[in-house]
Amino acid sequence: MISAVLSSTTMGVNAYLVEIETHFSQSMPYKFKIVGLPDKAASEANERVPAAIKNCGYNLRPGTIVINLAPADIKKEGSGFDLPIAVGIICEAGRIRPDKLKDYVIAGELSLDGQLRHVRGVLPIAMAVKKDGLKGLIIPEENAREAAMVEGIDVIPLKTLTDVVDFLNDDISPAPFKVNLEEIFNIDQRSIVDFADVKGQQEVKRGMEVAAAGGHNIIMIGPPGSGKTMLAKRIPTILPPMTFDEALETTKIHSVAGILPANTALVAVRPYRSPHHTISDVALVGGGSIAKPGEISYAHHGVLFLDELPEFKKNVLEVMRQPMEDGKVTISRSKISVEYPCNFMLAAAMNPCPCGNYGNINQECTCNPQMIQKYISKISGPLLDRIDIHIQVQAVKYKELSSKESAEPSCSIRQRVMEARKRQHVRFKDRKNIYSNADMISKDIKEFCRIDHASEELMKMAITKLGLSARAYDRILKVSRTIADLSGEDNITSSHISEAIQYRTLDRNMWLN
Repeated sequence: MISAVLSSTTMGVNAYLVEIETHFSQSMPYKFKIVGLPDKAASEANERVPAAIKNCGYNLRPGTIVINLAPADIKKEGSGFDLPIAVGIICEAGRIRPDKLKDYVIAGELSLDGQLRHVRGVLPIAMAVKKDGLKGLIIPEENAREAAMVEGIDVIPLKTLTDVVDFLNDDISPAPFKVNLEEIFNIDQRSIVDFADVKGQQEVKRGMEVAAAGGHNIIMIGPPGSGKTMLAKRIPTILPPMTFDEALETTKIHSVAGILPANTALVAVRPYRSPHHTISDVALVGGGSIAKPGEISYAHHGVLFLDELPEFKKNVLEVMRQPMEDGKVTISRSKISVEYPCNFMLAAAMNPCPCGNYGNINQECTCNPQMIQKYISKISGPLLDRIDIHIQVQAVKYKELSSKESAEPSCSIRQRVMEARKRQHVRFKDRKNIYSNADMISKDIKEFCRIDHASEELMKMAITKLGLSARAYDRILKVSRTIADLSGEDNITSSHISEAIQYRTLDRNMWLN
């Protein structure tokens, strides 16, 4: 007799069904084989599963047990096959009625005493269950809230292997787990940081508002202790709230990577990721022998903050360029190609020079022009091309630090950002793959960023007299379009151009004069 149990595993951010076949034959000595390209965690089920079965009071007959994970030509990862393998063995022994097995997908790790443990990737698995028209999903209790985000399927959370057997035999009838999606989504939208906490830095806050309104990448240049990191942490609070679809897409990535906390239903607050400058290229963009997502994917629909940008290895920064353009990263291996989304806003920070005091009125800079030029040139031109806003951050004055006045809260800034985004959605409703001003390419800039004669003269002066580079031209126009949107104006004026020019600090030849 052969039993068949449905399970599932993930590939990239999506899941596919796996049929677990169990065959028993009487032979000596006892053997337990798992075939079908299991990884190390899956193959170790041959030790966990027999112990769990015995400790739950079910006897294993002496003989050879062969477990086949089909389709056999795709690698299977993780410990989530423990539970369906155990169910298959008990079913093959005649202790489970097979009626329900064709309707439910089963996933879960087993402890040696038969307790069910949390597994990763449950959200995409639940989506696959719904897509394939199955009735429901049997999982550990810790995964219930995550799986219940998918409506239209029965989520059955259980504690032990014995509970699973009893459910399949109709000895117990637990109610499917349900959650209030709207309530969870709204509760999880709360943030613990706010721009109201930031004293002074009005110019920088304005630059961040412009960046958030247009989806522009931003880099801050300023001395240590000027508040660059504190400001960056608050960028997600002024971005438009995540939609439910965005939250699901982001949660899928965190779930398959195993970084979604147990009993967490949804990533509803825009992610903020801040990797250390010693990070490797694989950890940043994803990869490895089993093609895992990297920090740029964990920041999907959120903010990736790179502090001390020139200290990152050059190859690490360069591999990020193409994913920034495409909004996705493809990781190819000899037998598999996996795609992860990575549509994020880049925020970066750097000192103005190696000692950090160039332009600081309170400290003397000890660097010569050659040292400063070498330091800044660590950031390549192509990467700088992808950063629309460069803004200087000055040290906060004591008067501002000691002020009792409350700063503007994030909710007020976010409201203006959302109004500007609405104008952009209307503008680009007939354009594919353009969601904000930052996504515009040359032909879009020509159509949507027309300027008058006064603005043309201002741009000419910026390029020729201020020493702005040629690559700054399109960036200034895109940022000007966003500033006009924030002002509620259809046409770009010279005042918008003038403000945008101020956001090109690293392009000015005067930087080292």
